[in-house]
Amino acid sequence: MDISFLLNGETRVARIDRPTQSVLDWLRAEGLTGTKEGCNEGDCGACTVMLTDAAGTRALNACILMMPQIAGKALRTVEGIAAPDGGLHPVQAAMVAHHGSQCGFCTPGFVVSMATAHLNGRSDDDDILAGNLCRCTGYAPIIRACAAARAEPAAGWIDDRARPLPAAATGTDAAFRPADADALAPWYLAHPEGVLIAGATDVALWVTKQLRELPEVAFLGGCADLQQITEEADGYRIGAGVTVAALRAWAEGVHPALAGLLRRFASEQVRQAATIGGNIANGSPIGDGPPALIAMGARLVLRRGDVRRQIALEDFFIEYRKQDRQPGEFVEAVLVPKAAPGLQCYKLSKRFDQDISAVCGCFNLTVEAGVVRAARVAFGGMAGIPKRAAAFEAAITGAPFTEAAIAAALPALAQDFAPLSDMRASAAYRMQTAQAMALRYVRAAAGEAVSVLEVRV
Repeated sequence: MDISFLLNGETRVARIDRPTQSVLDWLRAEGLTGTKEGCNEGDCGACTVMLTDAAGTRALNACILMMPQIAGKALRTVEGIAAPDGGLHPVQAAMVAHHGSQCGFCTPGFVVSMATAHLNGRSDDDDILAGNLCRCTGYAPIIRACAAARAEPAAGWIDDRARPLPAAATGTDAAFRPADADALAPWYLAHPEGVLIAGATDVALWVTKQLRELPEVAFLGGCADLQQITEEADGYRIGAGVTVAALRAWAEGVHPALAGLLRRFASEQVRQAATIGGNIANGSPIGDGPPALIAMGARLVLRRGDVRRQIALEDFFIEYRKQDRQPGEFVEAVLVPKAAPGLQCYKLSKRFDQDISAVCGCFNLTVEAGVVRAARVAFGGMAGIPKRAAAFEAAITGAPFTEAAIAAALPALAQDFAPLSDMRASAAYRMQTAQAMALRYVRAAAGEAVSVLEVRV
């Protein structure tokens, strides 16, 4: 297939024989070696690039971005950050002035992330740089550079939002690019072994780490109907193609506890690509989205051809990597209630930012007159699937909403879960922390500071 895109402001047409080829590999083969290969799995940020389309400008990891995903868009690498006359971008000048670089390997990724944030007028530096890992300079001078650069006006030469974008593709022989879910449905019914690629933040690792060939793929970036959040009579419909970044921004004013959890979902680069439908459909037992959505009482809309069905999200997961999904059936949307005032989510990981959960616990209790009247509690990392704590829910329903009553019900969690030991945590530690999360929920309701962001010495 031939794809067209802007590269550092100039139109390029690239012949792509393998649709899963990464943008990183293509760039380096073209001599644009400022974009570095570090982890090759979307963790380190050394390969960060800037991508612009109708939705705006965002930073992404080139190592887990496939070439068809940039068709019809504007790509900018670190080589395109400085001015055409060679003058430094404000973030580059600030990095020099504040000694923000030592070995330099990670610096291009930092600069692209910082330039993207500068263009978008963002100042949440810790969020922006959570996906750029540097182990030699330390973050203090880099954060100082971010603050210094904010005093400078936006650099118009890197703003691709006003530039006309080329047509997305001139050939589709190597990959299917549906325009909407109505086009996707018959294709997937006819190609049930095909791989659906939305953000590619999981699928790309099949290629970069497992070296798998994916002969039949469909890229869903053109399905605008899957990327909408709409209000319905009894809740909200979230399209499966909504990115985690977009979901977080929406949830800030509607479901703040969900938004708080999504702030710790991977990194800025991953959140801007990963979709909520992909986070559910890949069936990971440690995906951060499902525990929260299960605790909220979310339902899935599954589509197979023209037939749709709804199921409770917790019923979608059967066992490790096995879901209630028929051949040719895909996740079309997630339905969530308009309110979940009792929801609180707690993520335990070795790093606060950019890390995978050892345990993710989400609690949604309905308390009336000091008594637990209803409970929805779900965990990730405690079983082979995201799972509700049914025995624990039964033990606390009808009980007083007190620390003593919740503590008395904690042994019931051992009826719900038999966690495994792995590189992230031992089975015993997982059980202890799950129990501690239940106590944390009660103490938070009592007004205690329980977040590491709130506790002060």
